[in-house]
Amino acid sequence: MAAKSKSKGKSPSCLGYPLSIFFIVINEFCERFSYYGMRAVLVLYFKYFLQWDDNLSTAIYHTFVALCYLTPILGALIADSWLGKFKTIVSLSIVYTIGQVIMSVSSINDLTDHNRDGSPDNVSVHIALSMIGLILIALGTGGIKPCVSAFGGDQFEDHQEKQRTRFFSIFYLSINAGSLLSTIITPVLRAQECGIHSKQRCYPLAFGVPAALMAVALVVFIVGSRMYKKVQPQGNIMIQVSKCIGFAIKNRFRHRSKEFPKREHWLDWASEKYDKRLIAQTKMVLKVLFLYIPLPMFWALFDQQGSRWTLQATTMDGNFGSIQIQPDQMQTVNPILIIIMVPIVDALVYPLIKKCKFNFTPLRKITVGMFLASLAFVAAALVQVQIDKTLPVFPAAGQSQIKIINLGTHGATVHFEPKLQSVDVMSMKSTGYMTFETSQLQSLNIASGNKTTNETVRLPGGSRHTLGVKNTATGIYVKWLLDNVTSKPEEGNNLIRFINNLPDAVNVTMGDTSFGTLTPLSASNYNLFPGGRKDKIVAIRNSNPCSVTSKAFGFGSAYTIVINRCVGDTLNVTYSEDIPPNTVHMAWQIPQYFILTCAEVVFSVTGLEFSYSQAPSNMKAVLQAGWLLTVAVGNIIVLIVAGASKLSEQWAEYVLFAALLLAVCIIFAVMAYFYTYTDVNEIEAQLDEEEKKQAKKDQDVYEKQSEAVSQM
Repeated sequence: MAAKSKSKGKSPSCLGYPLSIFFIVINEFCERFSYYGMRAVLVLYFKYFLQWDDNLSTAIYHTFVALCYLTPILGALIADSWLGKFKTIVSLSIVYTIGQVIMSVSSINDLTDHNRDGSPDNVSVHIALSMIGLILIALGTGGIKPCVSAFGGDQFEDHQEKQRTRFFSIFYLSINAGSLLSTIITPVLRAQECGIHSKQRCYPLAFGVPAALMAVALVVFIVGSRMYKKVQPQGNIMIQVSKCIGFAIKNRFRHRSKEFPKREHWLDWASEKYDKRLIAQTKMVLKVLFLYIPLPMFWALFDQQGSRWTLQATTMDGNFGSIQIQPDQMQTVNPILIIIMVPIVDALVYPLIKKCKFNFTPLRKITVGMFLASLAFVAAALVQVQIDKTLPVFPAAGQSQIKIINLGTHGATVHFEPKLQSVDVMSMKSTGYMTFETSQLQSLNIASGNKTTNETVRLPGGSRHTLGVKNTATGIYVKWLLDNVTSKPEEGNNLIRFINNLPDAVNVTMGDTSFGTLTPLSASNYNLFPGGRKDKIVAIRNSNPCSVTSKAFGFGSAYTIVINRCVGDTLNVTYSEDIPPNTVHMAWQIPQYFILTCAEVVFSVTGLEFSYSQAPSNMKAVLQAGWLLTVAVGNIIVLIVAGASKLSEQWAEYVLFAALLLAVCIIFAVMAYFYTYTDVNEIEAQLDEEEKKQAKKDQDVYEKQSEAVSQM
């Protein structure tokens, strides 16, 4: 049982508000920062740290989100039937904080990197810790979700209705402020490099800061303990509704014979055990819950902002001039647009629609929201088509790809025999990759200046190669390089390698990375560099350093840098592009975010408003649980559709989700057309009147019985 209020007399107040609510608002800000901050980088943690593919990363992400929206039902039951709101919030916040700490520890690379090669030696340990952490976080965040706002409402007296309404506005603002700041800050923390033995993306910091904020949220909430008004648990209405429905079904099944007369509604079969008011209220709730059936499909699309859309952003150019946007930071577009769009839609769009004499009912708004979300995924598909055009095509199993770099001072002509293709390469220039069937390509004939040479070719299938050609005094020098890159660099990183085109050995460094000593006409291995920046290249030749600042590399590219001359302290280099950088700008994601945010404004806000207007006063919590359940089911739909579709092209999956939502939207529109709005206040007034009449009737019967007894 929850403790009664420990406050004596009047609770402390500030500006007409109970002082206790300020602790609750700060707690909610910190908790939302913690949750959304962790969730913002989660799918990239799965992909780049745990090395899962896109599909598995998406599946686990949506399983976690679904769990976060299933556990509120458990939290509500614990708070209303057992511990009370205060003890439930404190207990589950401790679980929540532990989960965040475990997530932070699970992302420490040095935990199992015993050979110090920069990658975990035992990924299973990190996966196990991650899963434990996520389960605890889902239990914590979901468990306290239905309690905190209701606990804040409990702090007000009956005459403080105006203050209570403003509190909920401030409370909602703290949620958006926490989520907005966290989705800006934690991706920046993730992009930093940290580590004891080797430098990696700083996931421990990206998860550690949300963990610290959750600990702060817990401490702040406990500090205000003496000021809170703590209401004892009254029992959970959801349990009563479930029992009423269960008894009605059981009773109807018992009386399924034709000898029993039919009743107006199947819930009327509960009348033997439950009062008329509960049955009438349950009917109203089930009527709304029936309309909820198509709604999960909206959330299936909406929550892919944190998975598929974030993964889409990793293949795009995030350079906004002086600002470099991380892929996971694009999620901030949604809360920013929400803050802008909600007042515009309420103050401008809806009044204009009303002036046009169009009856824009809540159910019509929800239908429009579903249509807009479908449109947003069409926009995402169009962006994906443009991205796919820029992606490099790698050779299939029976193919080889070859590019030529001319390292000499004369032009060169290369013939691919037998009579497959010929290509001319200018001095210090290179070709793109050319694709050949490995079984057909037998030899090369190379001519440069007045010299020629033949080269027999025996290449393994499914690989890329670079052929370095140089006309020297003694003949044509030929150098084969295996380009062991099988995919485009991820997270916007670049791959860089060097070829030494000098007659002497040189020691090469770029930024803080050493490429070692390169002998004449030899090549280094590829090394990874963050995208969008310039680095200083230093080549030491015969103890004399030469340097040059590299060009600004894009994002997701691979380059071969040829060192040509080292004169004085100046280094001369040329660049050969092996994989082109990301060229589709992240700004092209803004239209799809804008459309989806418009959808959220007319769908989510209206949906809650409609549910509350159609639910009995004491059953708002049941519909809140039902609404959260649609979010959970929506995330489960993502798992099912993405797993069953087996589509190889991402744009096709976007179109599939758009088509599914459009079909569901049409079904919902038909359901909404036949829905009749309920005047809850009128029905409850009728029930009150009937109860008064019944009470008066019972009183009259009692008085007559008493009179008869006295006469006897």
